[in-house]
Amino acid sequence: MDVPPFIPHRLLPSGHLQTIAGAYIAGHSRPYRATQHQVDLGDGDRIVLHDDRPDNWQPRDRVVLLLHGVSGCHGSAYMVRIAGKLNDLGIRTFRMDMRGCGAGAKLAQHPGHAGRSEDASAATQKICQLCPEAPLTIMGFSMGGNITLKLAGEVGNQPLGNLDSVIAVAPPIDLVVCGRNIDEGWNRIYSRNFSRRLFRFVHERREHMPRLAELSLRPVPTGIVDFDNRITAPLSGFRDVTDYYTQSSALPRMNNITLPTLILAAKDDPVIPVEIFHRADLSPSTQLLLTEQGGHVAHIARSRGTDPDRWWMDWRVITWVCQLDAARSSRWQSRRNLIG
Repeated sequence: MDVPPFIPHRLLPSGHLQTIAGAYIAGHSRPYRATQHQVDLGDGDRIVLHDDRPDNWQPRDRVVLLLHGVSGCHGSAYMVRIAGKLNDLGIRTFRMDMRGCGAGAKLAQHPGHAGRSEDASAATQKICQLCPEAPLTIMGFSMGGNITLKLAGEVGNQPLGNLDSVIAVAPPIDLVVCGRNIDEGWNRIYSRNFSRRLFRFVHERREHMPRLAELSLRPVPTGIVDFDNRITAPLSGFRDVTDYYTQSSALPRMNNITLPTLILAAKDDPVIPVEIFHRADLSPSTQLLLTEQGGHVAHIARSRGTDPDRWWMDWRVITWVCQLDAARSSRWQSRRNLIG
């Protein structure tokens, strides 16, 4: 893939500024027109897929499953923005709400977490039922990226529906290291923010999730690691946060990935330390795209360059998806030019 250099917006030169802007600038808004599909997870819980099907999509055309990050949902800005751009190019998308999130807020008794690759697997098989002839790419962001890579490593060279490729943006593949990193220095801003949002989420769901009544919600967790230790781990059957992070990290499974894989991350990401990618034993099918700057799930560029807008991250993952199908290359280029 020919990758243009990333030059950050002049007002967003640091990883922190990129991260904050990426979280609060929505980009292109889209009206909600998706069809919802519920997926039975086999333990009484269900999740929801939001299916956006372009008018010109054909049964053998590619589909993309998008997985959000911590405290996100199908309506997270990057999910809406990237799914919309894929739809404009004729690619059908399924935005997945993880357990208890978004439209599935009252459909799960167990919490979603960074190791729920079984849920992504169930979603993949559901999509195969809905689109039996369509090749599938899974695209995960942050926590969703770890789930995506964990699933790809678990699958290895065994078929799973029509899954043939995966993308992970800023994935915390070593949750233990990421947990230490996010509780240090200025990074604690993000730790507290994630923790507050998750705490508010579980507090609101307490009446729909009886097992929460067994746990003490006071004092309020001081950060994401404290939250995971007191709430996520016990509710999910782990001994403690270390057991949860160790079992759920994609890192030990990276060398087992055989599907074409793209990992996109920034060296100045305040949430995901770049060292974890240097330590990873990447398989030959995995491409690692590391930029000097870009923050966490952001990459807002100084200028459009050859892209239709400044969202550099969007166009790198979209370009990679479209280039999976050589026969689609000319259609992709002409539609991309129309968007621009």
